Amino acid sequence: MGDFAFDEDSRVVAAGSSGEFAAELTSRWDGTAGAVNGGYMLAICARALALGMPFPDPVVVSGFFLRPGTAGPAAVSTSVIRSGRSTAFGEAAPTQDGKDVVRVTAAFARLGRAGPGAGPGAGPGAGAGAGADAGTGQDGLVFLDGTPPALPPPAECVGVPVGSFGLASIAERIEFRSAELPGWFLGRPSGRPASEFWMRFADGREADLLSLPLLVDSTAPSVLELGAGSATIQLTVHLRAHPAPGWLACRATTRFVSNGYHEEDFEVWDSAGTLVAQSRQLALILPS
Repeated sequence: MGDFAFDEDSRVVAAGSSGEFAAELTSRWDGTAGAVNGGYMLAICARALALGMPFPDPVVVSGFFLRPGTAGPAAVSTSVIRSGRSTAFGEAAPTQDGKDVVRVTAAFARLGRAGPGAGPGAGPGAGAGAGADAGTGQDGLVFLDGTPPALPPPAECVGVPVGSFGLASIAERIEFRSAELPGWFLGRPSGRPASEFWMRFADGREADLLSLPLLVDSTAPSVLELGAGSATIQLTVHLRAHPAPGWLACRATTRFVSNGYHEEDFEVWDSAGTLVAQSRQLALILPS
């Protein structure tokens, strides 16, 4: 750790009693409102939980954002709720100035790695949701009802200039490329809150399971295409497979905006055409 910005900035150090860690939130991952990105905080919690779990891989990470995180020290308390034969469950809570910033729960298991014939969406953990003490004998079951985004090669795509993201310093750390510039950037929101694009860390770090909670929350909100902004209230990330090296093909969609809230669904497909992460968040609509 330390060779790349994400590893340095998501570092946790054991502090005090068992399950207690110290972290340093940095301003290098701020979102559009200037607060520390929510997915970044989930990633820190996943890293802290991984140090105490009997299984190596996060398969679900979910957080409620109680207040904005700010650059500076944070204490992260973790605990194992229950551990079964195939799945362990834990919770984590980063605090700043004595107040909880996020409440996170997570499930850890042991994911295989996609191999020949796995195909799009055939994450090695498929069929493993039968409970903590159930076996995973359905791992060979495959049902595919989706495909990766049909994008031109990254070299033929365009990127939105970093300065267009305003206070969102996270745009300096992650590179995005799409077939064409988004309507919100051109000053002509399309009215369709959906997008498909390539994504990778700008410093060359390859994506892994611990970084995916950050990556699914790193883009401009889909509702910018409706002329609105948003602030995340709750985010759940499903980790489906270990990503292969290379660019990640992503799809973000919002279908319902009402009563001041919207959902956003997110898919991440790796360079081998495997679905490696899905997420859904509920967010509060804000003025653009």
